[in-house]
Amino acid sequence: MKVIGISGSPRKDGNTEILVREALKPFYEKGWEVTEFFLSSKTIKPCTGCETCKETGTCVIKGDDMEFLISEFEECDAVVIGSPAYYRNVTAQLKALFDRSFVFIDRKILAGKLGGAIAVGRGEGGGQSLVLSIIHNYYLSMGALCVPCEINGLSARADKPGDILKQEKRLRQARILGENIIKYAEMMYRSR
Repeated sequence: MKVIGISGSPRKDGNTEILVREALKPFYEKGWEVTEFFLSSKTIKPCTGCETCKETGTCVIKGDDMEFLISEFEECDAVVIGSPAYYRNVTAQLKALFDRSFVFIDRKILAGKLGGAIAVGRGEGGGQSLVLSIIHNYYLSMGALCVPCEINGLSARADKPGDILKQEKRLRQARILGENIIKYAEMMYRSR
């Protein structure tokens, strides 16, 4: 079994990356193959809207990390995506990844796979609920199945780098998200 953890944050080792790593711990413990795809160290160029991919099945944009991610998506069983709230939205880096996914929308490479969402914002109304909705909408558009944390996705409040490390409840919720995805994956595997 394979999971991809994606952090949409441009900040290396920031609160979003910390929570995504925490959500991935149960997968490591269960022996899953884990790919950490953190946009703080990756490059996804923005989509130009040329729609050449609709005719050819491939993207004309080359020289970034999207081709690697597509091959990872094809092989994975689950995805965890986290993003800080930037102006009540996902980051530009994650939005570029979402837009570039148009290349495989007809192939449905995420169809039936499991997805979890994490959002981090500065305050209680910092846009986390919108970010969770955007990530869940991405999953649904791709045919993936949204897995809840305790209620929905994981919504966290953190401002300064490392703030999330002082929030045991949020760290625990990230692990619960990972555990829930594993639980659903095991149920799906047994029913096949």
